[in-house]
Amino acid sequence: MQIRDRALGALTGLALGDALGMPTQSMSREAIRRHYGPVRSLVDAVSAQPISPGLPAGTVTDDTEQALLVAELLIDGGGRIDPKAFARALLDWEADMIRRELADLLGPSTKRALELLESGVDPEEAGRTGTTNGAAMRITPVAIATPPDLDGLLDAVVDASKLTHNTSLGIAAAAAVAAAVSAGLEGADASTALDHAEDAAAAGARRGHWSAGGDIAARIRWARRWVRGMDPDTLADAVCDVIGTSVASQESVVAAFALAEALGDRPVQALTLAAELGGDTDTVAAICGAVLGAQHGLSGLPVDLTTTVREVNGLDLDPVADGLLQLRSTRPGTFQWRRRP
Repeated sequence: MQIRDRALGALTGLALGDALGMPTQSMSREAIRRHYGPVRSLVDAVSAQPISPGLPAGTVTDDTEQALLVAELLIDGGGRIDPKAFARALLDWEADMIRRELADLLGPSTKRALELLESGVDPEEAGRTGTTNGAAMRITPVAIATPPDLDGLLDAVVDASKLTHNTSLGIAAAAAVAAAVSAGLEGADASTALDHAEDAAAAGARRGHWSAGGDIAARIRWARRWVRGMDPDTLADAVCDVIGTSVASQESVVAAFALAEALGDRPVQALTLAAELGGDTDTVAAICGAVLGAQHGLSGLPVDLTTTVREVNGLDLDPVADGLLQLRSTRPGTFQWRRRP
């Protein structure tokens, strides 16, 4: 499989997961069952949807839109993201959401960081309280643009995350996602890519300001071992009731990796199950979709679903993937996989 197919798979998988989770985001598991029943495909959002009422099936949310914003800034900046340009772009994005009368606005960590930046706080300090999943949900373009060599990848993750999530939890979560996606692009098998995510999370936790909370690497490692061999119903209970699906990085990001571990060979089932769990369903599914998309490639995702998502949102991901891969080609890596027993 060509690296371009994997890059397109990561971006498309992110968008597909996001769109599958759009109708159920911020709803309880019980409310999802009542309004939708089992989620098996892309569906319209019901009027009771608290964030995106009435949006048509296949519509993406902030996860995809902010990831593409990061991609544009990376490509225009030659691989670097200017903090002030990033802040302006995020504020402009939120203003557009308000004009569209949507409630899918900036998350709590990002909002707080931009308020601090506007008040004169240094960009290095603005994100010192950001522990939620915002950096992780939009990190996939960084992963595509950067080889999996750990030091270089972590530098790129920190550079893209520190404005809003300059904490041990925020960076560890984003690093885990970036490592899994970047390793997948290089052809690492699923187990090796997820092992690399654990290593990146452990190293990422040493970057940024320390923040209290369950260690991301330790929780991913525990969750992967725990969910292996679970049937889908047991898996859903485990992720929803024990791991958690809130915006906290140590819940939703770990949930995405648990689904990728248990259902890695069945990407659509992993993403539809994510959409049924309640909580931050769009982000859990988007992260899981990016990781599995890098594994399976665009050619391994269902054409009917990806075509709908592309057409509903007017997405043209080919030039995005090409621009990010061009950046990747200028950053040669010498990484050797550390295979675990």
